[in-house]
Amino acid sequence: MSNFILKDIKIIIPGHEPKINKEKRFIPVCEPYLCGNELKYVTRCVREGWISSIGKYVEEFESKFAKACGAKYAVACSNGTTALHLALATLGIGPGDEVIIPAFTMIASGNAVTYTGAMFKLVDSEMATWNMDVSQIEKAITKRTKAIMPVHTYGHPVDMDKILKIARKHKLYVVEDAAEAHGALYKGRKIGSIGDFSCFSFYANKIITTGEGGMLTTNNRKLAEKARTLRGHAFSEERHFWHKQVGFNYRMTSLQAAVGIAQTEKFSQLVSLRRSHARLYSSLLNGVKGLTLPPEASWAKNVFWMYGVLVEDSFGMTRDELRRELAKTGVETRSFFVPLHFQPVYAGNFRNQRFPVAEELCRKGFYLPSSSGLTKNEITYITSCIKNIASNLK
Repeated sequence: MSNFILKDIKIIIPGHEPKINKEKRFIPVCEPYLCGNELKYVTRCVREGWISSIGKYVEEFESKFAKACGAKYAVACSNGTTALHLALATLGIGPGDEVIIPAFTMIASGNAVTYTGAMFKLVDSEMATWNMDVSQIEKAITKRTKAIMPVHTYGHPVDMDKILKIARKHKLYVVEDAAEAHGALYKGRKIGSIGDFSCFSFYANKIITTGEGGMLTTNNRKLAEKARTLRGHAFSEERHFWHKQVGFNYRMTSLQAAVGIAQTEKFSQLVSLRRSHARLYSSLLNGVKGLTLPPEASWAKNVFWMYGVLVEDSFGMTRDELRRELAKTGVETRSFFVPLHFQPVYAGNFRNQRFPVAEELCRKGFYLPSSSGLTKNEITYITSCIKNIASNLK
């Protein structure tokens, strides 16, 4: 991303990541944790010749992942973005429609809406959870609104009961962007079992990974069947190479599904590791002046896909300055998402709109190394580096 300052918006987006000193100890921001039968199942898959989307592996992965999410049905696809697009397309959302999403999210959320020909409308976030501010949704609803797409940011669930109440009142669909929320709970309910659709990503840095890949979950059989049809070019059952709808090639390969099966077998362990790391981070960083640690509402189970912090003005240096100092110690970090109204491709649609909380999260937030395979010594080292940097500011 090149440097730019949007007119009238006093936030500068960095043009490059801090240069990591790899001559010292190097801790990547996130890497896959393949801790079970991944190699065994992929080897079996290759030996049996099931390497495309055909065969038992995709169906087995769908079944096991649906069960892990408390959903009746799951539809595997090529990645998290195609999962979002497939969900919206299955619900019939298209040109002339609107979908309400948070301003503070990864661009895939907005792109998925754009792919359908619909438009997205933005609402701001709330500081309490870093998720969309549900109290602002009704003000964004118009006659064209067809769906609400909440994003469970960095693994913390959105307040879904309030969203479902609004959706019922206005007869809207709810498509959950759960790309980062594998294993999260909302009031004891599993994310993946609440909205009309939930959409997961299995990119290499996700809690459950298949390298690339995605999944839709739903409790509606007809929606699952339609999504499955659209996923594979909408082949007709009447006749081969016969198509009554425009479908997509969003299929997952058996090779990916084999990895996913092994990962799902370790689902609880992988979630527990992320939460354990978060507890250790918080215990070691608690009391560091000028750092706001990640939230967890009383009604939520945050899975801390990424352990994010906000660098307040009272810390003594900016977020980007702190990231550069950490890079010198070999600690890789990532800045928070750039809100959609800042993105050059979409900024013209929101020229006179401001989303103050999303902007503040963008300016102050970054996340620390968050791999499931992190060790206690690595987390201790990372937090010691932060404390040393902070002490030198006094």
